[in-house]
Amino acid sequence: MTTPSAPCVTVNGDQVPLTGVATHTTTLDWLRGRGLTGAKEGCAEGECGACSVMVARPGTISPTEWTSVNACLVPIAALDGQEIVTSEGLGSSSDLHPVQQELAVRGGSQCGYCTPGFVCSLAAEYYRPSREPAAETDGTAACDHEHGPNGVDLHALSGNLCRCTGYRPIRDAAYALGAPEADDAFAARQQQPPPEVRPTRIAVDGAEFVRPRSLTDALDLLVERPEAQIVAGSTDWGVEVNIRGRRAPLVVAVDRLPELRELSFRTGHVEIGAALTLTEIERKLNGRVPLLAELFPQFASRLIRNGATIGGNIGTASPIGDAPPALLALDADVVLASPRGERVVPLADYFTGYRETVLAADELIRSVRLPLPLAPLVGFHKIAKRRFDDISSVAVGYALEIVDGTVVRARIGLGGVAATPLRAVATEDALVGRPWTEETVRRAAAVLATEGTPMDDHRASASYRSAMLGQSLLRLFHTHRPAEMEEVPV
Repeated sequence: MTTPSAPCVTVNGDQVPLTGVATHTTTLDWLRGRGLTGAKEGCAEGECGACSVMVARPGTISPTEWTSVNACLVPIAALDGQEIVTSEGLGSSSDLHPVQQELAVRGGSQCGYCTPGFVCSLAAEYYRPSREPAAETDGTAACDHEHGPNGVDLHALSGNLCRCTGYRPIRDAAYALGAPEADDAFAARQQQPPPEVRPTRIAVDGAEFVRPRSLTDALDLLVERPEAQIVAGSTDWGVEVNIRGRRAPLVVAVDRLPELRELSFRTGHVEIGAALTLTEIERKLNGRVPLLAELFPQFASRLIRNGATIGGNIGTASPIGDAPPALLALDADVVLASPRGERVVPLADYFTGYRETVLAADELIRSVRLPLPLAPLVGFHKIAKRRFDDISSVAVGYALEIVDGTVVRARIGLGGVAATPLRAVATEDALVGRPWTEETVRRAAAVLATEGTPMDDHRASASYRSAMLGQSLLRLFHTHRPAEMEEVPV
């Protein structure tokens, strides 16, 4: 099928033009305006998942993967030429999709407000190419409390909230799902190429949305229009649009630029493209950077990680972003591209103030570099009011190297305790050159409790944040005690 030049989106198999649609219009509002009212607005900031829909995206295993996203955050203009499936497109009252069927028969819906969002998030997990039944031991599937015997990962639903049904019947429905049937059209679609990403320019009422063809085009546009708002997953900008009513005269989407979507292990470092989503990075790395493997499950929710990019999390320069503390501990560099060429800046020097960075108006974050070899002892601790899908009060990333019982190198990144993410340099100095013992760690923990300039706010008090810093280092030590210190059973 030939893709039309005019902006359009394929919704539940039908091509729909975007003619006259305001550039700030969210996918959720656009869908509901067309009568597809299954997806709901519950929070308008990506926390509840009532707005979840599926989008066809390039896969890491199959050519295409159905990916669940928060429709309340993504501008519909960003999906020009793409494919969306809503709960209405999955099935009907006379022909339920397997996910809808299981939720119905197992009592997974009560008031029904959140149900379409659960359906789309669970359907994306149902079609995940890497989902496999758990291995069996003595006839019993070996699985934990977050993974079902059918391979369903409950993290797929970590961004979906239900206020009345209770999660047990929803979990039961998730664990009852088998494999897609051989004639399942959505499964078959994943074996075909993903939708082509094409350049887009939409102008309505004096506002523009532009998706450049290449990085060069994007940088040229920034020279011409330095006031442009750069978006990738829109998980931050979408909140500004919805909650604060922000409007930009020009939005430039960089999430699909091929130059920003590469991940490779090179001599001396790992290169991670700035426009890769956190889910893509997690699956491409597959545990090869252990500190990031600890970070990913604690970063918001799967719905957010499906859209949020590593470059965006750095670019917003939020002092409570989850990725910077881990990246600071990994001694990361950021590669900045401009029409003048590229420059490499240590992440520790990138943040200059609250929501301020060294990034020039005509620069973009092209990639993040992690030096090799990686530190062998790592940890990521996030202190928040909820285990998942919450903003951190304090976040700490650790990367230590211990040789013959002595700390020879230490990097500690902090978030939530200052106007910017920062390195805990004084604590690093208190550890390096000293034995990895409880005495050393307690002294260093006292130093860590004094790092930064924590403040009182609705998430935590300054004294609580300081206390949690010290406790975090003690927790790391007791998780990684030297073997000779472990108690030997009698």
